[in-house]
Amino acid sequence: MPRTGDPARGTLDKAADENFPVAPFFLPRAWRDDLMAVYGYARLVDDIGDGDLAPGGADARLLGVSPEEAGDRLRLLDAFEADLHRVFDSTPRHPILRSLQPVVRRRSLTPEPFLGLIAANRQDQLVKRYETYGDLLAYCELSANPVGRLVLSVTGTSTPERIRHSDSICTALQIVEHLQDVAEDLGRDRIYLPAEDMKRFQVQEADLATKTASAPVRALVAYEAQRARDLLNEGAPLVGSVHGRLRLLLAGFVAGGRAAIHAIAAAEYDVLPGPPKPGKIQLLREVGVILRGEG
Repeated sequence: MPRTGDPARGTLDKAADENFPVAPFFLPRAWRDDLMAVYGYARLVDDIGDGDLAPGGADARLLGVSPEEAGDRLRLLDAFEADLHRVFDSTPRHPILRSLQPVVRRRSLTPEPFLGLIAANRQDQLVKRYETYGDLLAYCELSANPVGRLVLSVTGTSTPERIRHSDSICTALQIVEHLQDVAEDLGRDRIYLPAEDMKRFQVQEADLATKTASAPVRALVAYEAQRARDLLNEGAPLVGSVHGRLRLLLAGFVAGGRAAIHAIAAAEYDVLPGPPKPGKIQLLREVGVILRGEG
């Protein structure tokens, strides 16, 4: 749905579409507000990179980009990066970044994770295919892992071991999202399934453009889904390393990934008609399993 009206409000409204709420009601209000500011930043960067900004050019104007350049995603990302630097040394132009500024100061956040998200979206304009799984993991290091690191920073729980587990979870969630969105990504001329794996399963790009998946495509999706499941399992100890409401939040992230994989499996790995979405019952079941320490 195109965003209209207040650019900041429209961006934050997209939080409802995530596999698991980014700032659920049970968190302390201060955490919720700060996490929503971080989410707004990440969502807007993705909207710029995907060309999903609201018609009319309001975001471009806020960033000081001329109407003639408003359709140039790389130009917009450059302007957005310049405005990000203002968060740390002056006053940003965009309301999303103005909302982020007090969070950065209050939580002593550094520019690096925010810059990583911009770099990922800049890469999306230049790189449309990934040859190896290692190449895809390097992309996830920019596109997904910074979000988990920011969650740990906002909640004051960042340690090297937790960061390592968080990176596994975030990479897994990114892979799952790619599996859900194979058809949508192809429409943007992007394929996040490693070319070496496509070759191994004898899948051609044309096979991804059909209305329903062939047996080789399903086998490929199942293979990548197992990789994501393994990464979630590697990262799951993060949940047990924290307490209270943060433990429930992190359990929800892991459960959201597992429930999404369950939905993909229930669709017999046919993701081409549209993204298989997990049901709430399955999500709650997965949360229970994780909190009981059974998986």
